[in-house]
Amino acid sequence: MRKKVTKAIFPVAGMGTRFLPATKSVPKEIMTLVDRPLVQYAIDEAREAGIKEFIFVTSRGKSALEDYFDHAPQLEQVLRKKNKTELLETLKNTNMDSGAIAYIRQHRALGLGHAVWCAHRLIANEPFAVILPDDVIAGEEPCLKQMVEAYEETGGSMVAAMEVPKEKTSSYGVLDVKEDMGSLVSVNGMVEKPDMDEAPSNLAVIGRYILSPNVLRTLNKQKSGAGGEIQLTDAIAKEIELGHDVYGYRFRGQRFDCGSKAGFLQATVAFALARDDLRDELSGFLQEVLAADKAAQ
Repeated sequence: MRKKVTKAIFPVAGMGTRFLPATKSVPKEIMTLVDRPLVQYAIDEAREAGIKEFIFVTSRGKSALEDYFDHAPQLEQVLRKKNKTELLETLKNTNMDSGAIAYIRQHRALGLGHAVWCAHRLIANEPFAVILPDDVIAGEEPCLKQMVEAYEETGGSMVAAMEVPKEKTSSYGVLDVKEDMGSLVSVNGMVEKPDMDEAPSNLAVIGRYILSPNVLRTLNKQKSGAGGEIQLTDAIAKEIELGHDVYGYRFRGQRFDCGSKAGFLQATVAFALARDDLRDELSGFLQEVLAADKAAQ
């Protein structure tokens, strides 16, 4: 019987330099889309997918991230006295049970593969998920849940994938497709950030993974790849060389790159417009802005 995916690694050690000066004191992962931090969207998605153990790979200066998941008795007491039950319930969803969450330090920025490897002792010999909080995916069914359901049929390793413009392939890990089966594709290989003319396809890897523990054994060899970093893509590609199954999964939903300022702003607008309490006011404001911009031209 195939082991269930119950553990997830969240690599959150990055310094968030693209969001300076805000990230000088605020970890990027707790910057908010509307009224929830980026990391809360990632946690909620993991919970929906059946994840029970949450492993954060952090670095110096991330104590605010750790505090975010702790209980806040004084705040809860104030809300309870004021009978703000809805806010209490919202706050409850940010709490993590003792033992459910672990923090590992990545002392040097050696790449995503190294960040994932840092958690290897907590994974042991089980399949595991990797979620990059920068990639926020909106959809009727959470992306990782879609992937877990597909994984239960296929086994092996699986990466979330989406088509990108050919000229943008140099910003992604790109799949060399063996067989296209619609939502699923079997994979011949993976190339990290290829030049546009050398990309094997325009099917790019997005920040959701379900991986075999074999990947950690490959990462244990600590070989650097593109950019002098230890690439997770290279370790997954090694799985294919060894004859193990690797699949790409075309998820249903819209992905926002919240590691960029433009993507973060786009996600903020999209998530706000999806809310009944904000839609009308924000929509009216945006129409006014667009009208003023058109008039100015």
